[in-house]
Amino acid sequence: MYDNTIMKYVGLFIKKLLRYLLKPLSFLPAILVMYMIFSFSAQTGVSSAQLSRKVSHKVVVTMNTVLEKGWDESQIDARTEQIHYYVRKTAHVTEYFILAASVALPLYVYGVRGIWLMLYAGAFCVGFACLDEYHQSFVAGRGASKRDVMIDSIGIFAGLIVTRIVCFVGRKTIFSPLSLEKKCH
Repeated sequence: MYDNTIMKYVGLFIKKLLRYLLKPLSFLPAILVMYMIFSFSAQTGVSSAQLSRKVSHKVVVTMNTVLEKGWDESQIDARTEQIHYYVRKTAHVTEYFILAASVALPLYVYGVRGIWLMLYAGAFCVGFACLDEYHQSFVAGRGASKRDVMIDSIGIFAGLIVTRIVCFVGRKTIFSPLSLEKKCH
């Protein structure tokens, strides 16, 4: 009986210590994603277009191989140009989806829930998207675009919704047995 009580309190101490140490680090992914987005935005228009063209080309070559289309190089180039715009905009949605999730998760860990999570994380991410577009206006061959902020906002909204669902389900299922509140009583 006495050993079980000691082990219970040792386990509780370890959980509290880990939470104390790891909670502040939960913001690190968001900082890294913001740095990544800033780095992409700092590329010149030519460099950015070349990178997205490379990605578009790889997508088309992979489709050609997987679907066994038998396209020659000129057909691959034509299809690369056809999807290039969509690949660029998909990149916007994806990077801001990841940003929203990486901003919302630590807020959730700190107890921000429901509509407040959506408002705080959403406002922060949309604000960052606006600043990012402003930053691009100073880069050669780039410009600020309200349309890109709207496209970024689609990724932000989707990232927030998915994060809320995952956190809610995780809290009700996986992490329910680990809850400090239930162990303390």
